[in-house]
Amino acid sequence: MEKSYRAELVGVFGDPIDENPTGVVEEAAFAALGLNYRYITVRVQRGELAAAVQGLRAFHMRGINLTIPHKVEVLQYLDSLSEAAQLCGAVNVVVNEDGQLWGDNTDGKGYLKSLVDAGVDPAGKHVTLLGAGGAARAIGVELALAGASKITVVNRDRARGEELVQLLNDKTQAEAVYLPWDGAAAVPEDTDILSNATSVGLYPHVEQKPDLQYDTIRPHMVVTDVIFNDPNSRFLQEAAQRGAKTINGLGMLANQAALNFRLWTGREAPVSLMEEVLRREFHLAE
Repeated sequence: MEKSYRAELVGVFGDPIDENPTGVVEEAAFAALGLNYRYITVRVQRGELAAAVQGLRAFHMRGINLTIPHKVEVLQYLDSLSEAAQLCGAVNVVVNEDGQLWGDNTDGKGYLKSLVDAGVDPAGKHVTLLGAGGAARAIGVELALAGASKITVVNRDRARGEELVQLLNDKTQAEAVYLPWDGAAAVPEDTDILSNATSVGLYPHVEQKPDLQYDTIRPHMVVTDVIFNDPNSRFLQEAAQRGAKTINGLGMLANQAALNFRLWTGREAPVSLMEEVLRREFHLAE
């Protein structure tokens, strides 16, 4: 019987990337199902993405994840997009089907499942969303599609923030408004869910936190962070001190990793194992 030693290659392109634990999670899932897949973590700086995608094609990689700063730029190098990726204008996962690169976005879906898993239903809620980049766009779209009634986008770059607001108003049923981020921003009092979708606080800058008037966070709010390293971000610490319910970025990471696994392999992911691996990586108690 002929045996193949060729592994299917997947991975992630980004910068910074050294502290991204996705490879550990995916490799554990591949091993659990006996799949001959390898996940590589690749530093790709700004200006290098086109060459990296050429390499993906040349190596016949099965797919790739995209993280900061490539989620929007990668669109120009792909052959087709999912409906979700078209709508939010950002891609975090690529699947290579016989040389045709198809892009999807599982960030928002992973985020939404982390909310639901924590017992939070966004339907009818007012969400204040910090940021307007790739992750924020995906999260905003999924929250709107899940029935959020109002989404306030807070962003330093007015043009980028207003672009996301227009997208949400044009393509979804949610009411979206732009709130300028000049100095320390105040969280609207009627906010139900406050989401940090920026990279502020990501390792190695774990002492940083979004520039907010933190006393405007109130106990009735649910406060979430896409940051997974450190999962106990300064942003969430500040919210918890004010009595808010907090949800860290590990659930979003595990859920989107499971979705990516299924896209690449066609198999259902061992989600509980992936969550266990993440808790172990970050030395969290069960």
